[in-house]
Amino acid sequence: MSSVLFNTLAFAKRLKEAGFTEQQAEGLAQAEAELIENNLATKRDLKELEIALKQELKEVDVALRHDLKEVETALRRDLKEMETAFRHDLKEAEAALRRDLKELEVKLERDMKELEYRMVIKLGALLAVAVTVVAALVKLL
Repeated sequence: MSSVLFNTLAFAKRLKEAGFTEQQAEGLAQAEAELIENNLATKRDLKELEIALKQELKEVDVALRHDLKEVETALRRDLKEMETAFRHDLKEAEAALRRDLKELEVKLERDMKELEYRMVIKLGALLAVAVTVVAALVKLL
């Protein structure tokens, strides 16, 4: 710390006027001077501290901005990877859905063909019965 001006002579003189002995006044003045020298900050000390704190604050600001940029870059990269993975999963799901729909369409067509064949057989049987009944009625009449 820088030195603070303290008039030990004037301080000791006041103490002597107040009833202290010369030895007591000088001892107390010297102790007070040391106390002030070692414990009080000057305006210059405060200004130096302010400058140092401002510099540290700038360094912290730069470091934080750098860290934020890195975090932003990492987040963007992660987001891009997630988007790519999502698109890939979406394409796989779409392909599986199309495959399932195609299988369903083939099964439906097969079932419709079977139903058509059964209906043709039943209609043919009904037609045969109808022709037989008409033939029998014609013979009877």
